[in-house]
Amino acid sequence: MSEECIECEGRGYQIISVEKCPECKGTGKTKSVDLMKLTEQDVDDFLSDGSYCPKCEGSGQIETTKYCETCKGRGIFYKCKVCGTSIDEPVDDEEICRVCAKSQVVYALDNSCDLDEVEVGQLYHGIVDGIAAFGVFVNLNAHIRGLIHIKNLKEELDIGDPVIVYVKEIKSNGNVDLVPKNIKEFHTVELEKELPIKLSSQIPDFIGRVVRIEGEVIQVKQTAGPTIFTISDEAGLITGAAFEKAGERAYPHIDSNMVVTATGEITSRGDEVQLEIKSMKRLSGEKESAVWERIEKAIDERAEPYESEFLIESEILDKLKPGMKKVAKEIRKAVIKSKPIVIRHHADADGMTSAVALERAVLPLISEVSGSDAEYYLYRRSPSKAPFYELADVTKDLSFALEDMERHGQKFPLILLVDNGSTDEDTPAMRQARVYGIDMIVVDHHNPDEVVDQYLQSHINPAHAGGDFGITTGMLCTEIASMINPDVKDEIYHLPAISAVGDRSEREEATKYINIVSDKYSLDQLKDIALALDFEAFWLKFSSGKGIVNDILNFGDPMVHKNLVSILCEQANDLISSQMETCLPHVKSTTLPNGAIMNALDVENYAHKFSFPPPGKTAGEVHDRMCQEYENKPVITIGYGPDFTVIRSKNVKMNIPQIVRELHNEVKGGGVNGGGHLVVGSIKFVEGMRKEVLEKLAEKLGQAEIEEGLG
Repeated sequence: MSEECIECEGRGYQIISVEKCPECKGTGKTKSVDLMKLTEQDVDDFLSDGSYCPKCEGSGQIETTKYCETCKGRGIFYKCKVCGTSIDEPVDDEEICRVCAKSQVVYALDNSCDLDEVEVGQLYHGIVDGIAAFGVFVNLNAHIRGLIHIKNLKEELDIGDPVIVYVKEIKSNGNVDLVPKNIKEFHTVELEKELPIKLSSQIPDFIGRVVRIEGEVIQVKQTAGPTIFTISDEAGLITGAAFEKAGERAYPHIDSNMVVTATGEITSRGDEVQLEIKSMKRLSGEKESAVWERIEKAIDERAEPYESEFLIESEILDKLKPGMKKVAKEIRKAVIKSKPIVIRHHADADGMTSAVALERAVLPLISEVSGSDAEYYLYRRSPSKAPFYELADVTKDLSFALEDMERHGQKFPLILLVDNGSTDEDTPAMRQARVYGIDMIVVDHHNPDEVVDQYLQSHINPAHAGGDFGITTGMLCTEIASMINPDVKDEIYHLPAISAVGDRSEREEATKYINIVSDKYSLDQLKDIALALDFEAFWLKFSSGKGIVNDILNFGDPMVHKNLVSILCEQANDLISSQMETCLPHVKSTTLPNGAIMNALDVENYAHKFSFPPPGKTAGEVHDRMCQEYENKPVITIGYGPDFTVIRSKNVKMNIPQIVRELHNEVKGGGVNGGGHLVVGSIKFVEGMRKEVLEKLAEKLGQAEIEEGLG
């Protein structure tokens, strides 16, 4: 194996300096020419090309050089094709060192080789494949077969025996005559067919031809017939099929996340092309690193997000934009690498609009990169009942991921937590995911705790830019979705407005998002859509409800959307009215020391169970009615059960996450935890300590600061 000398760039000498030619002053032309002294040919050359300086030969420069010691003036140096050590000169025209030349070379033919790679007079490794009366058949690889004639057999051979053979003759009809050799000292040199590396994007142009590709194995799938390998290179994906026996795993030593070189014939199957793998090897060392570097560089460039203008003007969004672009890039990179994506979201209007915005952007890209059916195994959206990533959630996600890796050779997923993931309550689940090295991204508007950042690739939260929960997750995810796939921008532009009314945002940004869709959706219509989402989320439980959610959000037939939202709101409002009729007589109101009106409801004993609206929604509806009754007053509403309480407030400056931390420390044995937004949240505790926790909570609510001008 010869390589160009790096030191002299293949010249055999090194250039020390370059100076302007003193004879022609750098022009490359002679100063004067005596035409009388020129031959006829010289005259012709002069007239056609002009005269050139003989000292610099027309270059205008004089180089000072020195002999290259590295390659000894040859411009190239050699490596032994057996052991890889550097050698001064090939031995007997063979690129082999003198040590290796003392023992004979036996070639092992890769399955990519055909008769063109077989030479008469060389030694090869073979496997006995058949025995006949006239001799023994030997396979040199999966495609090349030769015959040892009976007269050349010195010892008995059985099927499956390895044998070293000498190629005596290759006949015009392709028959190969072999002679067995008993050699004790030899070196094995692996041979593979010399083929240029082709990119996956070039494959369709080579149907019917043998090509070689290099890339990372993304997925290995065993079928009832061949083993299917999905390989990614810097241009995309190529599907390769390798066959040993029906249902038997081909190349069992090759698995996902390995870098390989694969050789085979390109075939057409309908609208898709496939590599019929003849040979596949795992790359290592410098070759592996070079392929990794090449792929990562190309993918990094392809994953760059689009420069999408925000739907509205917002100082907070502008500050968050660099982080949002990073999230968009990580999601695009996962799609390009055929890495599964799992979206976890809170099961309410804000969480659902957030997740669906990303879903609408990602699914077309997944199909484009990995095929039309890829969304069924490379994407999953799952709602979370709690506004944080629970242990039950991560257990399901890990279980699915491990099963997919075992059965289909898939990678671990990228988990996107939207409308949850920002608080200390999320860390137990995140720690479990970290054991498996799973990448996680959070886009949320709950009050964040810094502790979660150590488990995340990225964390987008308006609080990081001086904002608050009024910048909803639906707003953030819709803008990120437009960076991922700008083609969906016009179809999802109404989702931020739905999330805004669903989460009752009163920020300026909410008004702007509502205004840009006012020509299509009235405020009441937006509220109805948000209510329909909340209502359907309750009954969907842990199902994504993709089809029905899309209809609620008007991604299908407009009439289906209109009629569906209408009937869902009718049913939801009937149940809410029934719940309020039951609950309101049992609400106990009191004035706290700070002047706030606190309304308390025992939802365990005075509200319908296991029906819509759930305790949080029930407390919210009671709160709305109390705010109407005590207009322009600071109002706090709590709905409590045996081991929980939910809190809603208006015109009161509270910090619920801070209150939870204080209760946890002050009520010993209370088992207090929880969180949420600053003025909206939930608290859990042990049932036996309910009285102590609620009394301490009321005390702290009575100390909260009231908005100016109220009280």
